[in-house]
Amino acid sequence: MSARAGSIRKATPFKIKDCALVAMATGRRARLMPEFRREIATVPVQSIYHHFWGGLLQPRFEEREYNNDFAAWMRHSMHDAVLAERLAALDPTSCPELEALRREMLELIDNRLDEVEYLSWARASIQFEFLSSQIVIFDTGRTVSHPAELAENIGHLSTSSIFYHFIDARRRVPEGNNDFTLWMQSFGRDFEPLCASLTGVDPYFGSITELRQKLATIFQACVREHRS
Repeated sequence: MSARAGSIRKATPFKIKDCALVAMATGRRARLMPEFRREIATVPVQSIYHHFWGGLLQPRFEEREYNNDFAAWMRHSMHDAVLAERLAALDPTSCPELEALRREMLELIDNRLDEVEYLSWARASIQFEFLSSQIVIFDTGRTVSHPAELAENIGHLSTSSIFYHFIDARRRVPEGNNDFTLWMQSFGRDFEPLCASLTGVDPYFGSITELRQKLATIFQACVREHRS
């Protein structure tokens, strides 16, 4: 071990956790655009979170056409491809709070209603059911003690572990960061480049499997550089 590596301060071991999202009905639904807009304006933010992020944990046999449920419903039930694409382009990671994301959605809906009059009375083929979700956390019993050890294991973590530590963590960790970065900050300046690289990853566009591979690549490259 190099002198530099030996000087790394010790930190509390990182506990690897797993999770599941339990979907819950809100009793809210919409079939007309005015109803949809009204529910978007008043539904609890947990529902907005679920419809943007919850789909990542749902098993799928093919790639998702749209990244959030609102865009998918707009395209396939309201049959408005224009607003569907605009909603699909929203990136929740760019909004520090879900209320900001809600405001962006309302602005897009209002602009589209101004553009196309018939959307005010058009009826969806399938109504939108607003759901919320409760996250259930599991302790896997696994721990790692050093970033190099995490680099060796991250590519083998379950997708739900990646979701919990890298996506859902943004609601828990200061400055909307993630559990991996927060833990590695305790090792001092040696892993600042790795922390910066992780902070720059946008987890929204793509699958969690792709995200896991991206994180594994970043970890392995940074740890190799640190060891050299």
